[in-house]
Amino acid sequence: MAERIEDYGLIGDLQTAALVSHHGSIDWLCFPRFDSGACFAALLGTEENGRWSLRPAGEITASRRRYRDDTLVLETELECADGVIRLIDFMPVRGEAPDVIRIVEGVSGRVRVRSELAIRFDYGSVIPWVRRREEGTIAIAGPDALLVTAPVDLVGEDMRTVSEFEISPGERVPFVLTWFPSNQELPERVDAERALSDTDAFWKEWTGGCRHEGPHRDALVRSLVTLKALTYAPTGGIVAAPTTSLPEALGGVRNWDYRFCWVRDATLTLLSLVRAGYEEEAGAWRDWLLRAIAGSPDGPQSLYGIAGERRNVEVELPWLEGYEGSSPVRVGNAAADQLQLDVYGEILDALYQARCAGLPPSDDAWALSRRLLERLEQVWREPDEGIWEVRGPRRHFTHSKVMCWLAFDRAVRFVEEHEREGPVERWRTVRDEVHDDVCREGFHEEVGAFTQSYGSDRLDASLLLMPLVGFLPVDDPRVASTVAAIERELTHDGFVLRYRADEENVEVDGLPPGEGTFLACSF
Repeated sequence: MAERIEDYGLIGDLQTAALVSHHGSIDWLCFPRFDSGACFAALLGTEENGRWSLRPAGEITASRRRYRDDTLVLETELECADGVIRLIDFMPVRGEAPDVIRIVEGVSGRVRVRSELAIRFDYGSVIPWVRRREEGTIAIAGPDALLVTAPVDLVGEDMRTVSEFEISPGERVPFVLTWFPSNQELPERVDAERALSDTDAFWKEWTGGCRHEGPHRDALVRSLVTLKALTYAPTGGIVAAPTTSLPEALGGVRNWDYRFCWVRDATLTLLSLVRAGYEEEAGAWRDWLLRAIAGSPDGPQSLYGIAGERRNVEVELPWLEGYEGSSPVRVGNAAADQLQLDVYGEILDALYQARCAGLPPSDDAWALSRRLLERLEQVWREPDEGIWEVRGPRRHFTHSKVMCWLAFDRAVRFVEEHEREGPVERWRTVRDEVHDDVCREGFHEEVGAFTQSYGSDRLDASLLLMPLVGFLPVDDPRVASTVAAIERELTHDGFVLRYRADEENVEVDGLPPGEGTFLACSF
């Protein structure tokens, strides 16, 4: 069974990522992109669905781990009766081919180490053809191939590639796993120690650009490194997560594929990076957005592929039992076809905030903004699926309307503060119409709060954003009573639920009851 999700460490190369357990097993890895089929999928099934275990051959008695300084190089110390080893796990920032490099270092004692590599392409469903050649061990199936190299013997054992060796203090044994297209020549051999030095240098240079010098800098830089690791360097897209189908409640069905670029999530990531001084990422994301939306007269999708792909068909993988039995396992995401009106507000706000932070003006971005506003004028009164991407009937979600207001507000500010041209008087008029509509239809007098949708008496934590985006001041009595109601009705052990996922809510989101609290709302 997979370990607790909080016990995994993340490594990545700005095009894909792997999850490493605190006992030295890589249980999730997609090659060559975030959204490719996984070659290690034990996270969502069993070890038979692919993993790479590297650990002492005997029982592990203690595990300690850390990231090396401000980098994405993960170090895990594993202790057993015979001594201690250190695993140094990382992915070099992509050159010609993607690599996972694992260096075993002896710390104390003389420890017998076992590497057990089970490669299963296409999300754990395909056992590859494995050959051993002078260059290393090669695993091939369909379009995918992996080359494994190490200075120790690699042998076949029960559909796995296995190695056992002993290591003493100061000794280092490197393993390199490299993906390449199966129809191409073998990639060049990688110098693991040089790759480690280069990876260290890359991340230290990048984190050195952080402008934050206030309290909690270590935690903030670690968060920034994680966000950077979720960017797809070739296009500037930002994935919501490197995984699919991790459940919102153990054993539940709310298991979605997040290896795509949600416009909403990406704008929040973008603002975090911009405020820390990373304008280059903001510019790359803006360019990605222009390409993704280009030629879409009906407005933006809520999510796109990492290169801007629009078609993200959702399917289920029945051979995977799911994380701790949480099925179905899904790849693709049908939310790409939904109408989510809040996306307009997030786009305009992100472009506005990035401009305020010093990102140079873009005529193309402003032309896109004007086109989006023209479309929003036509559709803002329509019901939608909302920020939570419900799978029930469309509704007039209050948060969606607030974000429509935000889009027109930021357009007005672009004209007033950044000398952009546009029908500002019309935008002001529509902005006021949306504001009046929300205040009239979204506030429930008997509940004493703004509610999830027009006419509903149900609360929704997304409405905590109303004062944060400037829709109403935080000391407005309606805002204060909404916050008090959410604090009273939607909190559990200090954390905040999105909404009550109870029997009554089935009609709203079209899914069975039950989910955990939501960290974004808690923040």
